[in-house]
Amino acid sequence: MFDALLVEQNTANKQHVTLCQLSEEQLPPGDVTVRVAYSTLNYKDALALTGKGPILRSLPMVPGIDFAGTVEHSTYPGITPGQQVLLNGYGVGEKQSGGLAQRARVSGAWLVPLPAAFSPAQAMALGTAGYTAMLCVRALQKQGVTPQSGEVLVTGATGGVGSIAVMLLARLGYAVTAVTGRMEEKPYLQALGAHEVIPRQYFEGMTRPLEKARWAGAVDVAGGQMLAAVCASMLANGVVTACGLAAGMAFPATVAPFILRGVTLVGIESVNCPMPERLAAWQDLASLIDPQKLAALTTEISLAQVPATAAALLEGKVKGRVVVKVS
Repeated sequence: MFDALLVEQNTANKQHVTLCQLSEEQLPPGDVTVRVAYSTLNYKDALALTGKGPILRSLPMVPGIDFAGTVEHSTYPGITPGQQVLLNGYGVGEKQSGGLAQRARVSGAWLVPLPAAFSPAQAMALGTAGYTAMLCVRALQKQGVTPQSGEVLVTGATGGVGSIAVMLLARLGYAVTAVTGRMEEKPYLQALGAHEVIPRQYFEGMTRPLEKARWAGAVDVAGGQMLAAVCASMLANGVVTACGLAAGMAFPATVAPFILRGVTLVGIESVNCPMPERLAAWQDLASLIDPQKLAALTTEISLAQVPATAAALLEGKVKGRVVVKVS
């Protein structure tokens, strides 16, 4: 038996979360069983745990789209017992039970060997948020945005993706402007490397097809009106990477930025990202992450603390990354 967070539906069709014990017979099919050491709490996990987003495809379900731990059993070629591994996405914690439990069973094809530079806790301090941030940075680089191109914008900068994007871009020499709805966190963002910190209200009321051009690149986690305003504010041939929808799924924009300024909008999809790109992203993270800065933006909690922390995350009361000590 092992500890797990289980999301169930009661007789009134209401979702509720319990900390319980499960047996290995209750794990989903798969060719690798992992003893989970750490998981993490992402925005998607918070939506799943609170029921405020249609994340879980069936109930009961163990949520958690990330985990890191040690292989206990494997019939998958190249994955051996005792090996340390991590997982991001692939529908784990959505379509099948995920990482907020002391055991997980998955396809070996989904597992990434834990980079030597990271402990399991550090890997989950990054998690899907850090891996997604790295995919955004790599996309900017592939599209030709260099530190010499001009300022790079990061929205939702106190969140998980935003915090790590600020840190990565600053480490690479970019002049980073961080956007936040919590200006009291300006010192936190400056410590991560932000060159400038501006309030979210800067973009309020920006509804014109084209606004004053300022940014050479952008990492947007918000979506909605924020993404439209960011696109309208890009320099000629600027590049926007979009990876979130915290401000909504709508995109109330015009084609003007794209056909009059040559702006490129790049969508970042992390769940089913091809393995070569995943491995490259984790390799880049291993070479770029400052362990001290990563520790400074990370909070560790227990499985029992996850439901309350998920609610706080959706209320904008959590900054940086949350690591869940599972074992």
